[in-house]
Amino acid sequence: MANLRMRQSNAQYEVAFEQEMALERRRREQLRKRAINRSRARRITRTESRGKVRFSVLLVCLTVTVVTVVVAMFETLAWLMG
Repeated sequence: MANLRMRQSNAQYEVAFEQEMALERRRREQLRKRAINRSRARRITRTESRGKVRFSVLLVCLTVTVVTVVVAMFETLAWLMG
């Protein structure tokens, strides 16, 4: 009788252990997916902020170029006329 009870107890432990391992596997997979999603979100945010900075620099450069060309054009025109 004791032997039968011990076998049942061992079987119960094995089933519980397998269930715990499956739960742990699922938990690790969820954590891994969350980490991947956070990494992707950070990368997208960095890319967007870099794009905004680059666009601002481009806008400033174009504005400076336009102002320089307009001033040079009018200075040349004034020199030619006067």
